[in-house]
Amino acid sequence: MARVVVDVMPKPEILDPQGQAIQKALGRMGFETVSGVRQGKRFEVEVEGELDEAALAKVEQMAETLLANTVIEEYTVRVES
Repeated sequence: MARVVVDVMPKPEILDPQGQAIQKALGRMGFETVSGVRQGKRFEVEVEGELDEAALAKVEQMAETLLANTVIEEYTVRVES
């Protein structure tokens, strides 16, 4: 069984109020050197059988249609060993 990771992040031009709130909280906690935080999502997809190009294409399709809102988010798909 193989694990494929899909990382989803807001596009750079999209405001990230959760990330901004985290950054401010970190500053109040003494982590003044943090200049920016963006919050995203991580999905771990376990794939049965051989992890070939067709299986990766299906995970890409999952990310495109369900895991990410491609209007405001971008995603990356990678195989985790």
